[in-house]
Amino acid sequence: MTKRSTTALMAALVAGALLAAAPIPSAGAAGSGSGGTLPGIDLDTVTIPELQARMADGSLTSSALTRAYLRRIKAVDPKVNAVLHTDPTALRQAAASDARHRRGRARGPLDGIPVLLKDNVNTRDIPTTAGSLALAGSPPRTDAALVTRLREAGAVILGKTNLSEWANFRSTKPTSGWSAVGGQTRNPYVLDRNPCGSSAGSAAAIAASLAQVAIGTETDGSIVCPAGMNGVAGHKPSLGLVSGEGVVPISAEQDTAGPMARHVVDAALTLGVLSGGVTAHPALPAALLDTGLRGKRIGLWRLPSLGPEVDAVMTRTAAGLRAAGAEVVEVALPYQQRLAELEFPALLSEFHRDIDAYLATRGGPRDLAALIEFNRTHPAERTCFAGQELFEQALAAPPTTDPAYRAMRAELKSLSRRSIDETMAAHRLDAIAAPTNPPAWTTDCARGDNDVIPSSTPAAVAGYPSLSVPAGFVNELPVGLLLMAGDRQDARLLSLGAAVEHRLNARRSPRYLPTTTPTTPTTGPGGSR
Repeated sequence: MTKRSTTALMAALVAGALLAAAPIPSAGAAGSGSGGTLPGIDLDTVTIPELQARMADGSLTSSALTRAYLRRIKAVDPKVNAVLHTDPTALRQAAASDARHRRGRARGPLDGIPVLLKDNVNTRDIPTTAGSLALAGSPPRTDAALVTRLREAGAVILGKTNLSEWANFRSTKPTSGWSAVGGQTRNPYVLDRNPCGSSAGSAAAIAASLAQVAIGTETDGSIVCPAGMNGVAGHKPSLGLVSGEGVVPISAEQDTAGPMARHVVDAALTLGVLSGGVTAHPALPAALLDTGLRGKRIGLWRLPSLGPEVDAVMTRTAAGLRAAGAEVVEVALPYQQRLAELEFPALLSEFHRDIDAYLATRGGPRDLAALIEFNRTHPAERTCFAGQELFEQALAAPPTTDPAYRAMRAELKSLSRRSIDETMAAHRLDAIAAPTNPPAWTTDCARGDNDVIPSSTPAAVAGYPSLSVPAGFVNELPVGLLLMAGDRQDARLLSLGAAVEHRLNARRSPRYLPTTTPTTPTTGPGGSR
């Protein structure tokens, strides 16, 4: 991956077609709703390049943008419950960015852009809890490495988002989007429906236009499922592209942080900062996005188990991609049953190792055994669901030095990579596509989640990149299209995803409906991590 100076990056932004496009559309009721409006800017549709163009010519300040988002959080978030904390220094950060812009010393495309962080990403000045009261006592001593990168790039850290407690790795019957610290996050499209997890608050906040960008984390599905279910773009980077230092872990073999945004271009620019390089052209000319699909070969993995309504969305999506010149071929990924058998036992061993190492750096319980005891003695940790079966199983799991564990992880890595590599080679594909999610199920603490969603697993276990973009709706509920490709193909995947996003044009603003016509849920245990 080639690194560029911030000067070169800003030059690319200024030269990009998005900066030469028509003026930013006026704020409308559908886009900005109540609170948080800016004259001539629709927070729901504006992109980072457009905002930077305004800041460069002096017609917009980061301070005004940050105030607009803070007002919008105050006005809209009570419906959604996505934001745990706002950073009291946000306006000071914005003022410093404005001073840099006035001097012509902007640090890059994220300078002055408000960003929300999932509350399992360490911040030295505001709490980091992973949704658990066990970590609510005091903030970490230092920022996560990715937060340092964001600050160095001039981003405004706007605050923290709610999440599924412990990133959905506590109970066998969790309720995604619930934590003891934050309560239940709701899906902005239909408020009694689930936002998926574990990056529930990050996705819901972006869907509700409460920040320009949010950071999520994923072990298997926790960026892409919430992105799909909340109608936004979410990118799970190649493993190791973004530092995991200072992020509450599940497994170093699969964990990664990544960007969530309303536009793929914003996700690409954010990933460039998070990874220390530029991973996709920062301003894709809108006129070329359709031709960007011409001749591309995309393998469609339908997953009919997600139901006929989702399959109908995939049929319409395939037709749209073909109309733009892409070749879409039907594929089936091998080895999926074996991956399902092996992944969970491996994660148990890795979680015990990695959470013990993290807890040793924080105040509160110092290891997994102490964390289990904390939950037993704090009733507030059991107000939605009581179980901590995954904690207990992890405590009893074989150590990662065990030869059987090592063989299991080696087989997982081999089969997951082969499932993607062999399929792409056999069909000469540029990417594999699949449905990201079923329609959102009704949130129910007693029942737990209804989400067996296999599409995220191959790329998550392989450490390969995946990207969800909006594909359509079922009864007011968003469905995403998941794109995946080979290792370190993030730039190509984001470029392809931008073209797909432009062609499908499937995103629309949430209406915060109290309920909707029931859909048949996808039944099964578990939750995205």
